[in-house]
Amino acid sequence: MITGASSGIGKGLAFAIASRGARLGLIARRQNLLDEIVNVIRLRGQKAFAIAADVRDADAMGAAADRVRAQLGPIDILIANAGIGTSSHISQLDPVHVANVISINVLGAANSVAAVVPQMVERGKGQLVAISSLAAYRGLAKSATYCASKAAMSAYFESVRIDLRGTGVAVTIIHPGFIKTALTAGREAKMPYLMELDDAIPKIVSAIEKRKRIVAFPWQLATVVRASMLMPAFMYDWIAERNSFRE
Repeated sequence: MITGASSGIGKGLAFAIASRGARLGLIARRQNLLDEIVNVIRLRGQKAFAIAADVRDADAMGAAADRVRAQLGPIDILIANAGIGTSSHISQLDPVHVANVISINVLGAANSVAAVVPQMVERGKGQLVAISSLAAYRGLAKSATYCASKAAMSAYFESVRIDLRGTGVAVTIIHPGFIKTALTAGREAKMPYLMELDDAIPKIVSAIEKRKRIVAFPWQLATVVRASMLMPAFMYDWIAERNSFRE
């Protein structure tokens, strides 16, 4: 079951995973876009099923998971991919927008987990996959809400992974860098190590297949980001304020 499957990473994962013979339950708010993806997958002789649902609605996600199980059988893997970005200076803070980002990126992922994990634990197998971001590691200019949401998402799934030790349910947290999707389109700022979607998808699929705990890529940017966690605050602030990727 893939959330946020109507575009970007979710759509790319849908095609890649379907090609490996998986049966897909695709979740997003835009039914028309989901139907287009399902039609392509079915024309290729593969199996997919689409449900329009909002990850912010826990009841709707529970019902969607029930429909997926009724149509396709037990859910072996959840890919919590639904998410939105934001770009604004903190002086232009819009609390309503902040709440929406947190609701989709964090609570939406939690609702998705709640819809599948009891059955996975009961069966003694399954996998939860979080599509987080390298933005989870440290705060970035004009990205307070997005960074906070991804940091919360990563910490949430890390805690879930610990809770699920010994149950047979694995947890994989993916931290991609900049990928060419609608989320990064239209920016004037040069984004370091910007990846094509077709290059990023195989890395995510490989991490899922290997049931890795944490994956961060591209390695060049991931190395820089992880190194920044060792910097004193004054040094990091000086560098970060001169490198905004949200323009």
